[in-house]
Amino acid sequence: MLSAHVVKERRGITVDVRIEVERGESVALIGPSGAGKSTLLNCIAGFERPDRGYVIVDGQTYFAPYLPLPRRNIGYLAQSADLFPHMSVAGNVTFGLKSSKNGSAWVRELRERLDLDGIWNAPAFRISGGQARRVSLARMLARRPNLILLDEPFAAADRDIVRTLIAMLAYWQRTIGFSLLIVDHGLDVLKRVSQRAIAIDRGRVMQSGTWEELRENPATETLASLLSPL
Repeated sequence: MLSAHVVKERRGITVDVRIEVERGESVALIGPSGAGKSTLLNCIAGFERPDRGYVIVDGQTYFAPYLPLPRRNIGYLAQSADLFPHMSVAGNVTFGLKSSKNGSAWVRELRERLDLDGIWNAPAFRISGGQARRVSLARMLARRPNLILLDEPFAAADRDIVRTLIAMLAYWQRTIGFSLLIVDHGLDVLKRVSQRAIAIDRGRVMQSGTWEELRENPATETLASLLSPL
């Protein structure tokens, strides 16, 4: 579903990572800070352009040549909700959709399941942080992406919100069938979301496998230290 080879020069490090994700699979990226995990996600999403390599999603080439962001069927969720503050919740969720889809049954389902009815017409700058996370999740899912990238979306969120968002992601992954690639510092969160992990350090893949395989036979001392809480 996702096949990528990303080569990106960064200050003090060259990210050179090959990765493949099957349709409907959930994969975690783990590694120390500065290892290149977010750079890899940004290059797949299209926020950054790789210096070399390729990105192919569901048979469509995203790089090279570079495919513009609006044409990429990718959902992206980061630590910040990044909503348009001057727009209503409804406007944020349906932003970029064709007008015929704004009132679709799919949008109504997102609205209901994410408990957005009470704030649907409220301006985004007036809603709480927890509500903003649900709105950003609804906006991401509104286009029914076939690949979702999560870059620490649960950071600083309380446990109830994290538990709710994880349950909803699992439900919609079954519904839509998207593939998922996630970066997060919470190993407990990653284990609940993903079936396997890819360990990256200094811009290279160190190891790949199930959580049990990585825990029982870590490739490096750094990886062993990261996995020690498991």
